[in-house]
Amino acid sequence: MLNTMNQIVPGSIADVAKTTGKSIAQTFMHAKVVTIVDVSGSMGTLDSTGGQSRYSVACKELAFIQKQNPGKVAVIAFSNNSEFCPGGVPFFEGGGTDLAGALRYAKIADIPGMNIIVISDGEPNKPDTVLEVARTYKNKISVIYVGPEQRPYGRDFLHKLANVTGGQTITADTARELSKSVQYLMAG
Repeated sequence: MLNTMNQIVPGSIADVAKTTGKSIAQTFMHAKVVTIVDVSGSMGTLDSTGGQSRYSVACKELAFIQKQNPGKVAVIAFSNNSEFCPGGVPFFEGGGTDLAGALRYAKIADIPGMNIIVISDGEPNKPDTVLEVARTYKNKISVIYVGPEQRPYGRDFLHKLANVTGGQTITADTARELSKSVQYLMAG
């Protein structure tokens, strides 16, 4: 796994705040997308590009997205806990998949014009609760599935999640195409 402690990705909220001399909160005000990234144990599976973990490839793709869209992409990591990652790199927790908790945590960013994107391999702890929380969102929640094709449950659940809010569903080939998928969703 990547060493993400104190890492700041070029173009991340923290990087732009440091460069402009503004606070993280001031910089966050200009974000256009909140990415809610799964960092549960299954994201450590080594089935992505070059035998890397889904998590490692997702981090590399997120870094590329932030570099291309400085200060516009906020990152929230979730597993058993949810955490805002102003440096742009989600810390790999490796626990369960509390997506309902992550959606509650990110609800503060459910403001007009914000794109909400969940990146996950699916299979949350409490699927019905996730859908209940999603129904409280004003914005659409789009999803990017980064899991294996042979396990359709995760992909199917994320499709339900997107449908609840009118969002879009994209399957990124085991995290390899994540940046292209997020760019597509950001373009509307």
